Amino acid sequence: MGATTSPAAGSIRTGDRRTAATGTSHATTPPASVPVIVGSLTIAGRTKNVAEARAFLGRTLGDTHPCADEAVLLCSELVTNAMLHSESGQPGGTVTVVVLAFPDAVRVEVVDNGSVRSTPVVKSEVFEPDGHGLFLVEQLADNWGYTRDTVGTTVWFRLTC
Repeated sequence: MGATTSPAAGSIRTGDRRTAATGTSHATTPPASVPVIVGSLTIAGRTKNVAEARAFLGRTLGDTHPCADEAVLLCSELVTNAMLHSESGQPGGTVTVVVLAFPDAVRVEVVDNGSVRSTPVVKSEVFEPDGHGLFLVEQLADNWGYTRDTVGTTVWFRLTC
């Protein structure tokens, strides 16, 4: 199997967000389909920090969130992949986890420092001893994908709750 991508893969991008000032101050409620960033964490690209990413996501979603267990598992897989297969695992590398909430879903983005060596892909060999992280993402998430740019690679998944 090849990599699974979504047409919306580039619709939400972290890293270079800029908000224009409007000069007026009034409260507005975003439309229901607009995601809200509920948390962001940047950690050093060391595998010992995967536990910190899991704990962050668990705290951010809360114990009673209907998607918490699946989201924490999939986030753990993506953060581990980022550290093992991108420049984030090199000295000084980082991984950023961004959590976006929708009224009936959650989207988690894992941003790494990019790689010239590999591309996020689901391995077709299910009997290998490792390399099943993206297979789990593909099986459990409603959709997932990735984008690459000058900042790095963002791999994301969305779970409907």
